[in-house]
Amino acid sequence: MFSATQSMLGLASGMLVGFSLGLVGGGGSILAVPLMVYVVGVPEPHVAIGTSAIAVAANAAVNLSNHARGGTVIWSCALVFALSGMLGAFGGSILGKMLEGQKLLALFSLVMLVIAGLMLKNRARVGLTDVKISMSNMPAIIGLGLATGTMSGFFGIGGGFLIVPALMLATGMPIMNAVSSSLVAVTAFGMTTALSYAWSGLVSWGLAGLFVAGGIAGGLLGTSSARHLSERRGALNIVFATVIIVVAIYMLLRNINVS
Repeated sequence: MFSATQSMLGLASGMLVGFSLGLVGGGGSILAVPLMVYVVGVPEPHVAIGTSAIAVAANAAVNLSNHARGGTVIWSCALVFALSGMLGAFGGSILGKMLEGQKLLALFSLVMLVIAGLMLKNRARVGLTDVKISMSNMPAIIGLGLATGTMSGFFGIGGGFLIVPALMLATGMPIMNAVSSSLVAVTAFGMTTALSYAWSGLVSWGLAGLFVAGGIAGGLLGTSSARHLSERRGALNIVFATVIIVVAIYMLLRNINVS
């Protein structure tokens, strides 16, 4: 059971997670896991990971509907990417539960920093606006989907911070389309990972509900902000990378102190 203060913190944290998903199509679990551990006070990292997977998957589905109404989701690429990654997400979640919780968070932080660097490096890239699935890009979509799904399951995340750059790499689509399309895979990966953790009893259902409720409001604001930022070249990439870097450094510092 959570106190009234923890419940309010959970609701506010959910709003921040929903805003991130609506804004950049990812970052949900990057924020959700440390918020659950360090702000709400969930004592067990694996419970935080399992709970965040359910909350992020549900919030991603809501934000996907917001982006779909704007016509920015490239469904053919998104669906193939998501389906190819679901098997990897299931296998990755089994491996992730075998690793000690604090080590998992530390490794998670290092991966986040690498991805942030790649996003900043490619921030000025415009992308192809008429992308569709074809025989030429299908191997890359399937391969990166499988690899991203495995990492998503291993770290217990929806995977948006991996999926957005992977979709851009596989298809050449602009970041706005990648943000929107990534939510298909975030929903699928997150739910696959969540089912695995729920089966092991590593989910706090009450906290997940608070995160989803807060995330709906945050997601509406995030989607609106993304549409405005997409009009400025490289702005979404910079925002995306900055969020990742700040949270990753904080998590690394916390794990250094713990050790």
